[in-house]
Amino acid sequence: MTEAVAAAPRRRSSQARDVWRQFRSHRGAMIGTVILGAILVVVIAGPWLWHLDPTAVTMRMRNRGPSLEHPLGTDQLGRDMLARLITGGRVSLTVGLTAMALSLVLGTLVGVCAGFLRGLDGILMRLTDLFLALPLLPLLLVMSMLFREPLAQWLGAETGVFLLIVTAIGGTSWMHAARLVRGEVLTLKEREFVLAAQSIGTGRGKMILRHILPNVLSPILVSATLGIASAIITESSLSFLGLGFPPDFPTWGRLLYDAVDQIQLYPMRVILPGIAISLTVLSVNYIGDGLRDAMDPRARAR
Repeated sequence: MTEAVAAAPRRRSSQARDVWRQFRSHRGAMIGTVILGAILVVVIAGPWLWHLDPTAVTMRMRNRGPSLEHPLGTDQLGRDMLARLITGGRVSLTVGLTAMALSLVLGTLVGVCAGFLRGLDGILMRLTDLFLALPLLPLLLVMSMLFREPLAQWLGAETGVFLLIVTAIGGTSWMHAARLVRGEVLTLKEREFVLAAQSIGTGRGKMILRHILPNVLSPILVSATLGIASAIITESSLSFLGLGFPPDFPTWGRLLYDAVDQIQLYPMRVILPGIAISLTVLSVNYIGDGLRDAMDPRARAR
């Protein structure tokens, strides 16, 4: 018994090393990790290294080109573009991570209940199909138009809009995770270790926590990376349409929206946030591909 208990941590450690070795061999995933890490360092440490206020309006400095004082220039109101790009990244990434977490919690809960509890499978899957049939962007636009002002008056403009966008994105993007987790749970239910646990009278709650959830962690992590990219793009789309955060609260999508009218005169104001969004989404997608391959036992065996 003692040897078996001691061997379990060694197996988990060996499996973690195998996953890391396979992930490290994926060139795109490693490049994506470096790029995403650099973006995170810039947006997190940026405000401490670059002290200019991203919302400070200085009309005499408007539409200036790059200089030592403003490395990326200023916008039509004299606001520093570097400071706005850094702050916009913090907001966009925070929205993406929070919405992804909400989506995964809902998707995992629905998927586990549908796969493990036979009586709820039909109801939950029909609900999932209903949400999948809804047009996502028009639904988000309607939710934003209906609840934006009440939440802004109740919680404040920034907090209210943040809560609305996170809830709207997370509440309308959990379906793919739910179907993925349900399929994994249906497969796990027929595995020997689950049947053995059922035969000795293990309760449903303990069964799910100890045997089901740890074994669906792999598809959940892969779905998480894709969810972050999707949430960032959705938030940017809402901000680009003018239904995101207030005008004085920069996000990457808001920077694109503010620069559209002057794209011919100042194209870099569109190119810079566009590059930031593209690099973030591409790096997250490559990391997801690397995790998918690394956590596939068949790929590790090759």
